[in-house]
Amino acid sequence: MVNEQAKFEVYGQEMIEKEVKRCGNSGRIYLPPDWIGKKVKIIRVD
Repeated sequence: MVNEQAKFEVYGQEMIEKEVKRCGNSGRIYLPPDWIGKKVKIIRVD
């Protein structure tokens, strides 16, 4: 896989930077409970 970067321009209400944690055969990010039912966008930065 080639390590290419892209620029994203996103408008929103809040931003949180977190590390993805292992969860079985997948990854997981915990977000605040008041974000439940909201639409979010996840961007991998490294």
